[in-house]
Amino acid sequence: MTEPTGPVGPPRPVDPDVDLHVPAQRGEPARAPWSTLGVIAAGGAAGALARHALSTAFPHTPGRFGWAIFAVNVGGCLLIGVLMVAITEVWRAHPLTRPFLGVGVLGGFTTFSTHIVEAQDALAAGAPRTALAYLAGTLLAALVAVYTGATATRALARSAGRLR
Repeated sequence: MTEPTGPVGPPRPVDPDVDLHVPAQRGEPARAPWSTLGVIAAGGAAGALARHALSTAFPHTPGRFGWAIFAVNVGGCLLIGVLMVAITEVWRAHPLTRPFLGVGVLGGFTTFSTHIVEAQDALAAGAPRTALAYLAGTLLAALVAVYTGATATRALARSAGRLR
């Protein structure tokens, strides 16, 4: 996404999470401060270690459905849906909450690249149906999980009178 700079100069990149119609969001810094990068790195390390622990505890053989990574991706997407509603519609979160939890922890925890590698391994092992089921099932379940997490959190907050 780009923002026009006027009649002179190329468009500048814009964070897609920024609503340029909201004056308070127009002055977003061009670069992330070191504190933001630090919490993303720390969160990413924690998320990746948690994912690694689960995939090590529940290994699978090529050609079989990768349940551990499937559960990691779907569970992580559910939590992303919960988190985004919680910190944007329910509570005023510290500015480093979303980078730490959303980008760092949950971004490091979920692993759609491993999902692709596992599907390729299933194909190489002669299990194209498993590979296709794994690819399509993960995508569909992850999308449903984000929607479910966001919708359920919004409904719970509304019933508790906490929705901003």
